[in-house]
Amino acid sequence: ANNNVALLTEASRRTRKIVTWRIYPAEPGKPAVKLFERSSEDRYADPGVPVTETNARGYRVLNFTPDGRGIYLNGAGASPEGDRPFLDRFDLDTRETKRLFRSEAPYYDVPLAVFDVNPAKNKDSSASVRILMQRESATEMPNVFVRAVASGKMTAVTKFLTPRNPLAGVSKEVIRYKRRDGVELSGTLYLPAGFKKGDDPLPLLMWAYPREFRSADAAGQVSGSPYRYVRPSFSGPLPFLTQGYAVLDNPTMPIIGENGKEPNDTYLPQLIASAEAAVDEVVRRGVADRSKIAVGGHSYGAFMVANLLAHTKLFAAGIAESGAYNRTLTPFGFQAEDRTYWKARDVYGQMSPFNYADQIKTPILLIHGEADSNSGTFPLQSERLYQAIRGLGGTVRLVMLPHEDHGYRGRESVLHRLWESHRWLEKYVRQSGTPERKVASN
Repeated sequence: ANNNVALLTEASRRTRKIVTWRIYPAEPGKPAVKLFERSSEDRYADPGVPVTETNARGYRVLNFTPDGRGIYLNGAGASPEGDRPFLDRFDLDTRETKRLFRSEAPYYDVPLAVFDVNPAKNKDSSASVRILMQRESATEMPNVFVRAVASGKMTAVTKFLTPRNPLAGVSKEVIRYKRRDGVELSGTLYLPAGFKKGDDPLPLLMWAYPREFRSADAAGQVSGSPYRYVRPSFSGPLPFLTQGYAVLDNPTMPIIGENGKEPNDTYLPQLIASAEAAVDEVVRRGVADRSKIAVGGHSYGAFMVANLLAHTKLFAAGIAESGAYNRTLTPFGFQAEDRTYWKARDVYGQMSPFNYADQIKTPILLIHGEADSNSGTFPLQSERLYQAIRGLGGTVRLVMLPHEDHGYRGRESVLHRLWESHRWLEKYVRQSGTPERKVASN
């Protein structure tokens, strides 16, 4: 910021601790002052990140309050009700926080920047402070506004009309449920337009990505918001709402390591318990037919898919994109696993679905970018799993997308991915009463 203020943040991946300090650039010998200390897993306690502005030399620096004593903090505002973005004023001397704004239902408002329209006359007041913010709702696409902090008056900056949306009318709800060990779980449930309580259960696609935690409390925290605009996307599961599928997006799959244990020591039982809880919940709600549920994921989510199909009979089919399936090919760690293969051979072996390819009898669609440059997900991973399942008599299809990296960008690739996935779901989920148990051609 200046000669008297700079912020320094230190983080430990192993302990999940984050500490933010105030240091004094002009006085190197002056003791640093601790401003915040928390677990990186604790989203509810996240104080936010400092708001910055561009100075005369083009660098991003701290944005001070009109009186020069504080800064602004902008955060996602995770809470048991979902994400509610906020803007706080933080006094650098007293370390006191004052809430200036918090998103309220039925909108999802995100502060983008803070500015003072008349700083010379308001040295000790926030009367002239304005927030540049983005507002959206479940049915209204994002637009930008200026909000006066003191009065709350909103002035439109953009007036983009909500376009014709193929997902208009879908229902969206952040649901909460528990797995059998008591850990709180959540996910966002989407239902196609026109579906109402009492209708026949739908085929459902569950799309997830596991995460590691050091505490069950942090793992149970809710993420997402029911008030974000529901828009089509070329990735993920939402396009299938237009085809009559229900979608459970981002059902939490926490892998917890407490009391000195590493999370991955019990990866499989925790993963299976989370999947069972999600399936039980959508069936309990009457929105899904237990025999017509598919599971999908990208990258580490694809790894999850293969493991669930190898070790459970919960799903009618799986879609695995750009995944890794043999952990001996990532011997120096993966995701939050810090141990090398030589220090945790059993863990690497148990977590590798390639080792259990003979148990993958549920139809699985493997999709991979031919030019995947991600160090943990070389195309070889999908090629070898495909060969193993095919050789062992399982139902599998491998789709290699030319010129694509870890994510897919080309129009042809995006559309082909949707076509392949939809065809797979129609054949093995919607019509899953008599699934074919033969090898799909490549």
